[in-house]
Amino acid sequence: MANTSHIAKEGEIWAVGGGKGGTGKSFFTSSTGTQLAKKGRRVVLVDMDIGGANLHSFFGIGRPQKSLTSFFEAGSKLSDLTVGTELPNLSLITGDIHSIASDNIKFGQKLRLFRQIMKLNVQNVVIDLGAGSHANTLDTFLIADKMIVVIVPEVIAIENMYHFVKNTLFRKLKSTLKDYGFKEIVQHIWDRRQSYGIKNLKDLIEYLKASFSYIGTILDSELANFKIHIVVNMVRSNQDILLGASIKSVLNKFLGISILYSGYIEYNDVVWKAVRERKPFMLNYTATGCAKQVETIVDNIMHGREVSVPGG
Repeated sequence: MANTSHIAKEGEIWAVGGGKGGTGKSFFTSSTGTQLAKKGRRVVLVDMDIGGANLHSFFGIGRPQKSLTSFFEAGSKLSDLTVGTELPNLSLITGDIHSIASDNIKFGQKLRLFRQIMKLNVQNVVIDLGAGSHANTLDTFLIADKMIVVIVPEVIAIENMYHFVKNTLFRKLKSTLKDYGFKEIVQHIWDRRQSYGIKNLKDLIEYLKASFSYIGTILDSELANFKIHIVVNMVRSNQDILLGASIKSVLNKFLGISILYSGYIEYNDVVWKAVRERKPFMLNYTATGCAKQVETIVDNIMHGREVSVPGG
């Protein structure tokens, strides 16, 4: 992982991931960015869904003339690649890249990208991540101040999300301990976890703390701000709403990390209508329940609050 801990950030970075495609990450990213901008904040959205970039379409923007292609191929500055939207304080950097895949981004390119994301002169950067759990995707997720996963009430989406979060945490563990010479030891213990009586990453963390007492303080410090914000999209029932609370419980049990159930968004055909019409949802359908739910989620993420659930 690229070490960016020494770089001072200009604004707060939010990253939207989850592992599986089709969960509504781009819809949520575009809606979140719009809502933050409506609050008067200067916002840049970054489409990192390399190979499937479509964030611009949520704003009715055709194929952009400027994109991350220029960053990776021509060395353009990230700040020179922003594309405007209907809101003067909201812009986006599109990911219309056809000549490079996520796993082909070189270390130097990734570090340069992260540095420039952190130096964007805005109050919020919201990053739309692609599907999968490639190392570059995980590293991008890890530079965020707010790590958000969007899921839908489907078994495959939930399984992919769990693996995505687990892989993110494991990469965080290895990168954190790398400077102390423990990266290979962490991998060694995990590969032989059965012989150590380790069943999950929560057990691994506890084992490391018990076996190497002086790194306990390091892990406690580094993981103190490792929080995952859960958003459940396309809910159709109270059972779907309660799913977020169940996932929070499972992640805490097996990974031992802080989970915040930030909220849910009900299924509504008006969302797909907005996408088809290429109209920004949060500007054109403000009276809908979905829009109100996005507003609540954004406020919850900003202030570290959780949603109230039926029977909760």
